[in-house]
Amino acid sequence: MASVSEWIEGARPRTLPNAIAPVLVGTGAAASIDGAVWWKALLALVVAVALIVGVNYANDYSDGIRGTDDERVGPVRLVGSRLASPAAVKRAAFACFGVAAVAGLALAIASAWWLILVGAGCILGAWYYTGGKKPYGYAGLGEIAVFVFFGLVAVLGTQFVQADRVDWAGLVSAIAIGSFSSAVLVANNLRDIPTDTESGKVTLAVRLGDSRTRILHLVLVAVPFVMTLVLVARTPWALLGLLALPLAAKANAPVRSGAQGMALIPALAATGAAMLVWGAASGLALWIG
Repeated sequence: MASVSEWIEGARPRTLPNAIAPVLVGTGAAASIDGAVWWKALLALVVAVALIVGVNYANDYSDGIRGTDDERVGPVRLVGSRLASPAAVKRAAFACFGVAAVAGLALAIASAWWLILVGAGCILGAWYYTGGKKPYGYAGLGEIAVFVFFGLVAVLGTQFVQADRVDWAGLVSAIAIGSFSSAVLVANNLRDIPTDTESGKVTLAVRLGDSRTRILHLVLVAVPFVMTLVLVARTPWALLGLLALPLAAKANAPVRSGAQGMALIPALAATGAAMLVWGAASGLALWIG
């Protein structure tokens, strides 16, 4: 039976920046149009964190029962390592989705009913990433889904529930966060190209191959800083986003140098850290600007 620490590791806490960063910058974008509401920001954070943990457990379950994780490097896999039963991990995933649904329902009641449909789409997207008979994560669509759900939906949704509208600054911020989130997945899938190829998991990295995947990571970590320059049109404080540039360079360094396997894990952590710093700095900039 898995220990508490193994359950925590199985939740993949290193992916939490994917949930926290969009809420930070989305709240800043709401504040920039005089619409920040602290309790709605907290509920949006609950939704985002519950979804990211839920999707991590769901991936653990689905990949585990398929045998995809049997030889995987990186964070502990509860099912693949036989630390927890598939049923227990599946229950944990749906418990997280339930928390996200309750918090999301509260936001929908306070904002707009159609957000219920958006939330349902997010939960379905989380489950069918690696679940179901034809998971889209096995068809090279994972990065697009991450860009949409943890970039566009998370940032613009956070801005909308607080300000009752979205604007161009929110969209620019969403593109930046979506690019960072996709870069995290690209680094993860670059590391797993050999094992994914062997198990038949056709990720975007498998489709592109090693060298082009490394170029893609560089492009994705560069996009947010282009968006920083665009945000200067809203406020010069947006240049605070450049504080994340050293971390982004650090994140791309092992990718650029040709690192393989476990040596790519620092790229995941540094990409997530760069996203979190960018989200916090840009959110603060939009708030005070």
